[in-house]
Amino acid sequence: MIKPENDIEILERLYAVIQSRVDVDADSSYTASLLAAGTAKIAQKFGEEAVETVIAATIGDNQQIVGESADLLYHLLIVWAASGVTPDDVWKELAAREGVSGITEKASRTN
Repeated sequence: MIKPENDIEILERLYAVIQSRVDVDADSSYTASLLAAGTAKIAQKFGEEAVETVIAATIGDNQQIVGESADLLYHLLIVWAASGVTPDDVWKELAAREGVSGITEKASRTN
């Protein structure tokens, strides 16, 4: 199911909000506190959200899957921001892979 372009804009707007928290006092913003904690802490939170999403999927709770997926995407965007990756970087990579077999694409990776 292809979503309208404005659905992608939601992620880009959220990324912009995350970027705006980079220089904010860590005591005033959860996002700022994660960014201040560093990449290792951000990655840990991302991993926790991934596990929670997997658990929700395993038990088949669609409402929980939706909520955990939103948390997972939010924390992924924080990983991107902390690493200097932009949504546009990821969209370009996805576009480059479009129409390429997953098996072929994976075989072409150097790492």
